Amino acid sequence: METDNVGIEERMHLVWDTMVEFGQISATNYVRLTCTECARIFNIYPRKGAILVGSNADIIILNPNSSFEISSSSHHSRIDTNIYEVGEGRKVEVTIAGGRVVLENDELKVVPGSGKYIEMPPFSYLFNGIKANARHLSSLRAPVKRSNS
Repeated sequence: METDNVGIEERMHLVWDTMVEFGQISATNYVRLTCTECARIFNIYPRKGAILVGSNADIIILNPNSSFEISSSSHHSRIDTNIYEVGEGRKVEVTIAGGRVVLENDELKVVPGSGKYIEMPPFSYLFNGIKANARHLSSLRAPVKRSNS
């Protein structure tokens, strides 16, 4: 069984192409949605998803005037197909992670195994809404009608 997942590599390109290019969101909201909010959802903000003192400040430079063909022959996944094969995306020119250039000129410059595990504490801000909803429902003290069957 294949353990890889298509879509992670293409996510930022596709959000830009479908949302920013068509005027649905601004470039600022693009950064917020694809970086800051993702880090908040996974409960790793501000260590990730922010350019602040003490943050990792991993950065991509996406060129909206340059494109590339999305293809299973060029993606970095081990899967033989790509559901986005027929499209193209805006090109990421440079990726900087941990203060080092890790992607430039379509060349991945990382050594396998050089990644670091990032602990993600449970119960991000998304759970606040669930707790608030449960408190509200509990406060209603609505009777539960039961049948005599």
